[in-house]
Amino acid sequence: MNLVRVLTGLQVLAALSLLITEFSVAAEKLSAERPNVVVIMADDMGYGDLSCYGAHSLQTPHLDRLAAGGVRFTSGYCSASTCTPTRYSLLTGTYAFRGERTGIAPPNSPSIIAPGTETVASVLGRAGYATAVVGKWHLGLGGPDGPDWNGDLKPGPLEIGFDTCFLLPTTNDRVPQVYVHDHRVPNLDPADPLWVGMKKPSPDHPTGLTHRDSLKMDWSHGHNSTIHNGISRIGFYTGGHAARFRDEDLADEWVNRSVSFMEEHQDEPFFLFFSSHDLHVPRVPHERFQGSTKLGFRGDSIVQLDWCVGELMKALERLNLTEKTLVVFCSDNGPVMDDGYKDEALEKLGDHRAAGPFTGGKYSVYEGGTRTPFITSWKGRIQPQVSDEVVCTIDLAASLAALTGQTLPDDACLDSFDVLGALLGDRDARGRDHLVQQDNGRSGSYGLRVGDWKLQRHDRRSSRNQVVEKQLENTKVPKFQLFNLADDPAEKKNVIDQHPEVAEKLQQQLQKIIADGRSRAVR
Repeated sequence: MNLVRVLTGLQVLAALSLLITEFSVAAEKLSAERPNVVVIMADDMGYGDLSCYGAHSLQTPHLDRLAAGGVRFTSGYCSASTCTPTRYSLLTGTYAFRGERTGIAPPNSPSIIAPGTETVASVLGRAGYATAVVGKWHLGLGGPDGPDWNGDLKPGPLEIGFDTCFLLPTTNDRVPQVYVHDHRVPNLDPADPLWVGMKKPSPDHPTGLTHRDSLKMDWSHGHNSTIHNGISRIGFYTGGHAARFRDEDLADEWVNRSVSFMEEHQDEPFFLFFSSHDLHVPRVPHERFQGSTKLGFRGDSIVQLDWCVGELMKALERLNLTEKTLVVFCSDNGPVMDDGYKDEALEKLGDHRAAGPFTGGKYSVYEGGTRTPFITSWKGRIQPQVSDEVVCTIDLAASLAALTGQTLPDDACLDSFDVLGALLGDRDARGRDHLVQQDNGRSGSYGLRVGDWKLQRHDRRSSRNQVVEKQLENTKVPKFQLFNLADDPAEKKNVIDQHPEVAEKLQQQLQKIIADGRSRAVR
């Protein structure tokens, strides 16, 4: 009996030892799966704008290299076809049509994401990451009355999980042309206060209407208020002259700030959201990139963005961080040619297909509006491949939470799915089984993709549809359209009359997703 007890005790100890060993191995593996995360978001970039996605009119060697070493997705999406709602959904993991004031933000917009909201940054912050956003923000700043441009600009990124930020506060075709560092406009002279508004401050205030002959880039529609750097913008501002930047220098500033952040935090995990303004209007690349393509400043801005990616990757290599860093490249929406300025994007387009094989672009729920370049890379972890799995920028919250061992509260990130396996190129992993696409704001047009089926719902009975060969225009369409993307990726043939049962099922599914207030299951 004593011998049996001794053996039993030894067996228990052996079992405990084995469990401890397995736990240690699992813990080490989990630790190894907590890489730095760098999310690079382009602005207004289409599926066909990169040479690794079929472009022949220009070359993007740095992005091609990133794709060749990682996963190049053919069904990678943003959730909306305009900038503010996509950025909102990327950070919050919730469809923007569920939120307030989530359409394209005006210059004096208050903060759109409420302080304390769970975001990608707050999730990774809990996991011990240093967090930063550098570049275009366009999600509002300040309290209900809007930004205090001469005081503390909060709430903002630092109130939703970011440790630091260096921002273009709105988008560069809107005023003001100043940076925001954490809570302040840097280099602001108190003797020259900054004022921003939507009404002309004085009768003699120069604008793109009154001083059109002085512009170095003419406007085509809408962008004809305050002039800065020879370019007129949406909205008005005065003062803050010492704080103003030059458009041509934006990309260099973003790179320098980002590299400094990575250097400062190279010994701890970090999350960098590199939010580029390229290739949004006004397209004014640095002089060294001007004329680098035959596509005008739009093409030159793509080359400039590719350079930015190259500089970030060089910094990671120099810091020996490439095998410790997950890089995600995406865009906030599809392409647009003439978006308010006469920069010859249309005239020099040639045979370049910015949206690739797809119809539509920015402002549209056709595939060209939300299906964009989407690349993930992690040297030594992700095996090079092309994936047809459906993934979306809105899924970064749940996927990075899974990567870092964090649990999402049930009342947060309401539409973010864990597609980490697909993002990492795991062979048996699957992406989304459905995706809602929207154009802008809380009402308008929706798309629902389920498998190869795509339903469009146009509540306004029109779709602002950018076909790359034509000017931006509003095209009347039926309220509902149905397409089979496997047979018709360009969405040219509406088959709703041939498949009414499929259309009815998808209509009900879309309405349920909207009405339920969430699509991520409660734990």
